[in-house]
Amino acid sequence: MLKFPAGSRQRPTTDFLKEALFNILGSPAGQSFLDLFAGSGSVGLEALSRKAGEAVFVEIRKELYGVIWKNAALCGYLEKCRIVQGDVQTVLQNLNHRKCRFDVIFADPPYNRGFIGRTLKALEQNPVLREDGVMVFQHSIREYPSPLPEGWFVADQRKYGENGLTFIRMDKDGGA
Repeated sequence: MLKFPAGSRQRPTTDFLKEALFNILGSPAGQSFLDLFAGSGSVGLEALSRKAGEAVFVEIRKELYGVIWKNAALCGYLEKCRIVQGDVQTVLQNLNHRKCRFDVIFADPPYNRGFIGRTLKALEQNPVLREDGVMVFQHSIREYPSPLPEGWFVADQRKYGENGLTFIRMDKDGGA
């Protein structure tokens, strides 16, 4: 059982949503997984449990950074994890500068606070997604990832109660 701080206002991703996410994504075996706004790290750790090659977790809150580390240790995945404490935009700049690229980028920003648009802009400015990769946003059904940067499109979108999952890909053909 993963750890999560008592009394936290964070909203952990439910097992149901994680199952739905990976049913749509398919097997992450061997892939690199970037978990933005990682919280307890449960989504990235789920990817590792499904044989992802590596996972990078980004979380700004110090207490949650420690929780991710403890959860990764509990699951036996520390050697496949990199846990970065910092804001998403700065971390994405650093990852891009180091030429890091990911097969899957998962983002679960705080709901209804404008983080989706800022995250999309940061991802556009810092292209850390592999050309054939996929970005997934978990979001409130009242806040959709739009507008998308040019050359990106919604490949799939699902609603689960008050939660949405939006799968975004890049147009490899440039719209042709």
